[in-house]
Amino acid sequence: MDRTAQLTTRPSEPATAYDPPPSALSPSAADPASAACDASLRVRAARVLEANWTGASTVPSRNLYPHQWSWDSAFIAIGLRHLSPGRAQTELETLLAAQWGDGRVPHIVFNPSVPLDAYFPSPDFWRSATAGRATGAPRTVQTSGIVQPPVHALAAWLVHRADPALSRARGFLARVYPRLAAWHRYLLHRRDLGGGGLVSVVHPWEQGMDNSPCWDAPLARIVPARARTFRRADLDHGAPEDRPTDLDYGRYVRLAADYRDAGYADGGGDFAVEDPAFNALLIVSEHALARIAQELGAAGTARHARAERLTAALVERLWDPAAGMFLCRDLRGGGGPVRERGVTGLVPLLLPGLPRTVAAGLVRTLRGPHFSLGDRTRLVPSYDLLGEAFNAHRYWRGPAWFNTSWLLERGLRAHGESAAADALRAAVVDLADRTGFAEYVDPYTGEACGATGFSWTAALALDLHKDLLKRP
Repeated sequence: MDRTAQLTTRPSEPATAYDPPPSALSPSAADPASAACDASLRVRAARVLEANWTGASTVPSRNLYPHQWSWDSAFIAIGLRHLSPGRAQTELETLLAAQWGDGRVPHIVFNPSVPLDAYFPSPDFWRSATAGRATGAPRTVQTSGIVQPPVHALAAWLVHRADPALSRARGFLARVYPRLAAWHRYLLHRRDLGGGGLVSVVHPWEQGMDNSPCWDAPLARIVPARARTFRRADLDHGAPEDRPTDLDYGRYVRLAADYRDAGYADGGGDFAVEDPAFNALLIVSEHALARIAQELGAAGTARHARAERLTAALVERLWDPAAGMFLCRDLRGGGGPVRERGVTGLVPLLLPGLPRTVAAGLVRTLRGPHFSLGDRTRLVPSYDLLGEAFNAHRYWRGPAWFNTSWLLERGLRAHGESAAADALRAAVVDLADRTGFAEYVDPYTGEACGATGFSWTAALALDLHKDLLKRP
């Protein structure tokens, strides 16, 4: 089998601030029975990724999400690098090949062999080739017109480091760097809608946490599309009580249709929110892009400096000392903070340049009654356990997701909270395996919710599991 497609074991790369060092080996890892169990998890996770592979990219879930999703592919590539660095490179290259002329990376790249009624909104809703003509939508592939969090440069850097020789032989970084730079340029130049240096999202789907209570107030102004004008394919594959409501979905459709009908031009819509997680991931990826530039022989100083400026802007505009976390800012609702505690406000713990008092405040909030990590919960809830809108099973209104716990494991480790990071890492690996790699779980019980055989769950469990297979 060709080296770029074969699932093989690769040596771990050296640690940096963007790939925190492993903690001490778990005692059980040296036990032969435990080792066999660990190896089995690796095999089961690899089977999920193999089953969801289409030949050029990986779908999040065969039935529920049958196309390529932007931030899913970044997380998937991070896990795939431990199995096949070549395939991880292909994952990112396929996504970036659908980039628009203005630099945006669309949140969905549609597979033309999938029937239109298998997922909504389908390609005929977005009409990217026509509605997006003025903003440079590609003509050879159909995509959505909105974006998702910019995890891609971080993923590209980690994938490169998994096998630098293969990456250099294929010219991987040299090919993706211009596209990643254009992607960041689009966000920084076109999406600073508040004028304070931060990026805004113009649709809840862009931030990735679709029905978070953080969006309730900004969405309340949106007149929903009529129910008969669209059909929710997601309810064919998921329990209605686990999914966004019809009212929320009607508002999502209205926002997307208005954005499409405006030619996907930025700045004129009724929804514009500065989100902590979206901006934190851009900052982390700016640091990663600086490292990529240095690998290619260019200077990365300017990008590191930009990341530091963005960190300062994030703290200035979105940090709330009383809440002990970052809050969203609703630019269309008077520019004030949205006083809801979502996991998005904890994700900036990833940032190495956070003021010490801010990082300490985030750790206290993570462990405190609102999220109760290490006490009542093993994974990080997506929303405030004490909030009026909390629901343990409904999508981003309370359930724990594996990708946000993966991000916070890195954040805890980066700020010296090794014991908490170890416990969270173990919980991700354990619950991912025990639930059949569920899309998300009840934060109290660990019960599987949504789809199973979910790609980023398998990929990120693999990433956190890799150290458990090491032997003294």
